[in-house]
Amino acid sequence: MQTMDMNKRAILVLEDWDPFNVGRKGYELEIADVISELQVLDHPTDLAKRIREIYEHSYELWIPIEKCMQIAYKLLAIKYEAKCIV
Repeated sequence: MQTMDMNKRAILVLEDWDPFNVGRKGYELEIADVISELQVLDHPTDLAKRIREIYEHSYELWIPIEKCMQIAYKLLAIKYEAKCIV
């Protein structure tokens, strides 16, 4: 799987994740930021913290780190599969 395919799959996962109930297409800027972070971060905790920061900055609402960890694990699984690190 190439980086473009990885990004498309990650975008689909993030579009399905709706922490503030604004709808599937309500997080385009946040998704772009998270995809950018996914390229450089490999540890689930680091990625989860960045996800929380990105979404909280935009919506000024708190997200439990556990919910961010769940999505971080899903995204990193996609990344590892793409890089054949499994």
